[in-house]
Amino acid sequence: MLQQSKPESGQPLVTVHNPMGYPPKVSRKQPAARPASLDGKIVYLVDSRFDDSVELLKQVEAWFERNMPSVEVRIRQLASTYAKDDPTLWEEIKTNGHAAIIGVGHCSTCAPAVTTHAITLETRYGVPTVAIHTDKFDKVVRSVAKMGGLSQQPLVFVPQPVMGKTAEELRAYVEGFDPVNGKPVMQEIVEALTIGLAGSAEDAQFERSTPRHVEPDTEENLHAAFLRNNWTDKLPVILPTDARVADMLAGTSRKPDEVVGHMQPTTNRGLWEYTVEKVAVNAVMAGAAPEYFPVILALAAAQITARGSTSSSAAAMAVVNGPIRGEIGMNCGVGALGPYSHANATIGRAFGLLSQNLQGGSVPGETFMGSLGNNYTYNNLTFAENEERSPWEPLHVQKGFDAKASTVSLFHGCRSTTFSLGLRKEYWREHVRDMLLGTDAITAPTLVLDPICARQFIDRGGFVKKQDLLHFIYEMAQMPAGRYWDLQLVQNYIYPRATFGEEPMAGKLKAGKDELIHIFREQDINVVVVGGESNGYWQIYGAHYRTTVSVDEWR
Repeated sequence: MLQQSKPESGQPLVTVHNPMGYPPKVSRKQPAARPASLDGKIVYLVDSRFDDSVELLKQVEAWFERNMPSVEVRIRQLASTYAKDDPTLWEEIKTNGHAAIIGVGHCSTCAPAVTTHAITLETRYGVPTVAIHTDKFDKVVRSVAKMGGLSQQPLVFVPQPVMGKTAEELRAYVEGFDPVNGKPVMQEIVEALTIGLAGSAEDAQFERSTPRHVEPDTEENLHAAFLRNNWTDKLPVILPTDARVADMLAGTSRKPDEVVGHMQPTTNRGLWEYTVEKVAVNAVMAGAAPEYFPVILALAAAQITARGSTSSSAAAMAVVNGPIRGEIGMNCGVGALGPYSHANATIGRAFGLLSQNLQGGSVPGETFMGSLGNNYTYNNLTFAENEERSPWEPLHVQKGFDAKASTVSLFHGCRSTTFSLGLRKEYWREHVRDMLLGTDAITAPTLVLDPICARQFIDRGGFVKKQDLLHFIYEMAQMPAGRYWDLQLVQNYIYPRATFGEEPMAGKLKAGKDELIHIFREQDINVVVVGGESNGYWQIYGAHYRTTVSVDEWR
């Protein structure tokens, strides 16, 4: 929409839509009352079970033994991974303890979880609690505390990293100074548990507050503002004017104000809400055509972010199936995973833009903590399956949909990629095993096969049915138990669940260290056929299947 000219420049003013979602309602929570002193009190140290957290807590325990021997310290571990609530432990602490120290938050997902556990103990169970984090996650955990309704939650920081440090180095952390504010770490901890917490104006409630439009300005200034506000992926965008958004909305029968879903960059950060119109705004920015909009809405309806804040730098992958592929000109042949299809490229980019904006942002160091980052996130590996050249049923049929349905399937991870050409006659099984051992053990292998290679799997292995191939991959993916349990990611995410009896992980603990065990669950393995048969190349992505969403429902 063009408005009057700016007097100083003579350039017309443009009115465009605000691409951000709607923030969640935040309600203030009340902190627990503090004892005047810790003398004679029982203090629980709660281990988040992530990357040597307990080793730092042992140094906290030793500090109390040296400096405040009247305090009884009890170390406890969460009953599962840091992501799981542990009401049994919270009840124990409430019944038997006087205060709690929980840590260490030192990744993009465990730090928000540690913060949330501390708020739960503090406000629901009435236990004075302080959380320990590493300094890299200062902004992350402060935003989580604010969204959790307790902005004044005590947060103490030590240097990054904790993992792999010696006892002497961790003792120096504990006896040293908080790198964020320069105060002695243990002084902060003791004061956090004994001095009452003041209220915070930041905890006030707020309702849906994102304006529909941005203040009118020149096109040049608006492009600069979108960059400055981190509303883009730093590539040029199409400004979402009223007319362009209206054209995009014509691609669906759904009403503009209908709520599509909720999203957050990681668990515990607060779910932001978004409507059909908000999705359309981001689709316009990505350069998508209105006929693509049902696919983009289906991606948004999955409520899975393509801008996850995991420090492991995960990306998303989107696979489109059914008649919609041909209707909108998606590429499933030569170069399908590359930049050569307008539909593939802009649908994937729209998925990324809507994820970062509708979840409340994705800013490195604040709401995005991917250590390396991931180049796949530019278009989120968005492509169509080559159903016509596949020797097996397509992915959406495998997931329970009718062959004539149009769908999009979402995968998460895409951090590990192995690559090969065809299947040799003599050692092809061994080559497949080698590729599988290069796939990260906590995700799952998704085989992406050119049709030539797909047929080779039938010729070499007789895998006429896709399920036979999936079972073969399951059997090939094995390694000695000792080596498996020594993987850091396995220690972080699988070992805690195994030690508390969750199957099939628990059964693997019984294996001898040289005994071969399966790395993946068979039901987590997937196969997608794509490519134009220019050669029999194939890849294995470490990509965990999340869901398949109907596109037809969003037409």
